[in-house]
Amino acid sequence: MTSIGGASTGMVDWNLAVATATRLVRPGPDVSRDEARAVVAELRRHAKASEGHVRGFTRLGTEEGRDTPVLVVDRPGWIRANVAGFRELLKPLLDKMQDRRGNTPGGAVMSAVGGKVTGVELGMLLSFLASRVLGQYETFAPATRQLPAGENGGGRLLLVAPNIVHVERELDVDPHDFRLWVCLHEETHRTQFTAVPWLRDHLEGEIQSFLSETDVDPMTVLERVREAAQSLAGGRPEAEEDDGGRSLVEIVQTPAQREILGRLTAVMSLLEGHADFVMDGVGPDVVPSVGEIREKFQQRRAKGASRLDLALRKLLGLDAKLRQYRDGERFVRAVVDEVGMDGFNRVWTSPNTLPTKTEIAKPADWIARVHRRTE
Repeated sequence: MTSIGGASTGMVDWNLAVATATRLVRPGPDVSRDEARAVVAELRRHAKASEGHVRGFTRLGTEEGRDTPVLVVDRPGWIRANVAGFRELLKPLLDKMQDRRGNTPGGAVMSAVGGKVTGVELGMLLSFLASRVLGQYETFAPATRQLPAGENGGGRLLLVAPNIVHVERELDVDPHDFRLWVCLHEETHRTQFTAVPWLRDHLEGEIQSFLSETDVDPMTVLERVREAAQSLAGGRPEAEEDDGGRSLVEIVQTPAQREILGRLTAVMSLLEGHADFVMDGVGPDVVPSVGEIREKFQQRRAKGASRLDLALRKLLGLDAKLRQYRDGERFVRAVVDEVGMDGFNRVWTSPNTLPTKTEIAKPADWIARVHRRTE
């Protein structure tokens, strides 16, 4: 197996993470070679057709964005792309932690052992997610031969073919309609990032600010994780059980990180809600069975596949992501109803015109702030 961006030593053994996730991920649905080729070809056609549908509906888009590649991948391909993205995003924090640990007695040995443990844990997490993601606009991983990016920068659109086939069979919906429906959602994300040049750097800046607030003392981090695990296992006194059932990610935050996460949550709610809104807006004209697909998919989103799935979703904070789809779509719909698509598109003017977490819940506040100021 080739290494992900170089040597795998350090706080995380990235190659071990890929190997672990690839070994543990469940096999995809049973398809013949001819059927697999047909699915890949159709997804590429739908991704291309979705460009025009999404750009026409949203009134967003630039010619520069058209060179960002569409990659139809399997589950291991999605894992490799995301490990490359994680490695790029986490590098400043992990380098800082590595320096801190290297100055302690036995630090080098601790790093080597800890890196392998963390690599295995990350691989286990990715193996869970790799069978659930239908598509993704990946923007942080550096361009490589296996993971190309557009000539003008940006990322690449990933469509996870086995997961799309699995869900369309599980829902018992028209497969051709479902594949186009998925492409419409994911193409919206590609349009968001290619039409709004500052968006990627803004998100990366917020993420780096979040990570920079992390206490780099390994023992402190370990203690926070231990406390989080105890709370999730029901080990807290009853008097402390007033956090609304926060996820592991939320519990280990500092106050400054909670502020940053509030801003990130608002942005992600906007992006996901906008994609759902566009998918529903374009869908009736080009996806004949969109009503059936939407209803069945929403039911699947809400209930999860099993008790284990529900528990893991809670632990990883994926329930919050489901709320982002719902709350963000309500925000976009309310704003478009009030001020039209062009009025809504002022949201993309600068980071200052992005909605706050409060404004996501109260769209009228965003309209009053942004439109009153600009008019």
